[in-house]
Amino acid sequence: MSTTRKPIFNWMIFIATIVVVFFLGLLASSIVERRAEAPMTNKPQVEIAKFEPRNEVWGKNFTAEYESYMKTKEGNFKSKYNGNAMIDMLEVDPRLVVLWAGYSFSKAYYQGRGHEHAIEDIRNILRTGGPSNTNPGPQPNTCWTCKSPDVPRLMNENGVSSFYSGKWSQLGSEIVNPIGCADCHNNESLELQITRPALIEAFERQGKTIEIASHNELRSLVCAQCHAEYYFNKKRPGNEGIDYLTFPWDKGVSAEQMEAYYDEIEFTDWKHALSKAPMLKAQHPDWEVFSMGIHAERGVSCADCHMPYMTEGGRKYTDHHIQSPLNNVENSCMVCHKEKTAELVKNVYDRQDKIIQNRDELEKLCVRLHVEAKTAWDMGASEEQMKLILTDIRHAQWRWDYSAASHGASFHAPIEIGRVISTGIQIAQEGRIKLARLLVELGYKGEVPYPDISSKSKAQAYIGLPMEELQKEKDDFLKNIVPLWDAEAKEREAKMKINYVIK
Repeated sequence: MSTTRKPIFNWMIFIATIVVVFFLGLLASSIVERRAEAPMTNKPQVEIAKFEPRNEVWGKNFTAEYESYMKTKEGNFKSKYNGNAMIDMLEVDPRLVVLWAGYSFSKAYYQGRGHEHAIEDIRNILRTGGPSNTNPGPQPNTCWTCKSPDVPRLMNENGVSSFYSGKWSQLGSEIVNPIGCADCHNNESLELQITRPALIEAFERQGKTIEIASHNELRSLVCAQCHAEYYFNKKRPGNEGIDYLTFPWDKGVSAEQMEAYYDEIEFTDWKHALSKAPMLKAQHPDWEVFSMGIHAERGVSCADCHMPYMTEGGRKYTDHHIQSPLNNVENSCMVCHKEKTAELVKNVYDRQDKIIQNRDELEKLCVRLHVEAKTAWDMGASEEQMKLILTDIRHAQWRWDYSAASHGASFHAPIEIGRVISTGIQIAQEGRIKLARLLVELGYKGEVPYPDISSKSKAQAYIGLPMEELQKEKDDFLKNIVPLWDAEAKEREAKMKINYVIK
């Protein structure tokens, strides 16, 4: 009997040993991975102060990360749809000018470049106007919020509400460092952290807390603090009249849930210059759309694809060349997928083609809605007659913009975006039917002609934009005001050098 039980006992010991070794291996692998993510140099070269905004200072301790981050200057990658080069989207698609008539986006809208260009691009864009010493310009300070690690520094020095107050040009000499290290990392522990209050406040209003977020969750949430839909809340209790940056997530993050939130508080970004509809402008709801896709469902973070791990000299680190995974398929996609690069890229383009085909149809319908609504107003329509039509215009274009403004939406969540676009087409068609009936009632005969908006200049002329005047204001600003900002910034930079000591 003992000879029968002995082999079984030995096998049990063998299996238990394998299990123990397996879990010890996992523990060792985790420890090695964490150590591999430590700085390349064992001894820090400088002491990094709290709220240190200069990426080059952090780069003295984190050479590989800094060198990879500096590649965000590059503008040499072009995919089938966009890339990292500066592309004039109004030239590519002049219909956008009409969709945003009466709003600053009709003046200029470019494909976003890498993070290193954040300050340069916001200064140059026509949407920020041409502020002068006597005219501070139309945009609030809040527009700086996601452009620089100088923002958390100023929020700490002056308070959040104070930062959101005033005009954009008032902080021009203070906010000079492009997006970087201090936006996402704690200067002492180097742990990921949220530095923008809007995300924290949005979580709190939903009864959540970011403090318990895991490291993997933070690898997406540090992106979400800027890559998300937002609005300027002038009615926030205690901050009335201030353009307080707020995420509209109280009811959820889907297109319909955020729309319901905006409708309930009667928020409007602008009144459309042609249709007079109370419009909403989606502001890149990237995290919201990503969170409804298969990658988020599988626990993949933003950083896994846009900032994959790299190996250099036996050291593992996070690639801070934040970019499209299509320009780095081997290190991003192929960590999980085993298909060939060409096949993976084709899969992405196939999804984009199908989504954008339908999105373009919704876009054309929205243009027709604005033009036909203007015709109805010109024919003497009353506000009561137009009320439901204007709501349809608002809701249809919101769905188009939710789908178009989100970077990579057709890849991140193609099923959800396809659904949103289809409901937008339905709402747009219902609005056009109501308009057709109203136009007949008003005595209009025939079909409302589609305007000649075949180029950006023609579209801007159609909606009545004085582009030469606007460009001159911006040119004068860049020539006369920006040099003063830079001089003040250099003076402050000289004083800031005492904030770190070379060891």
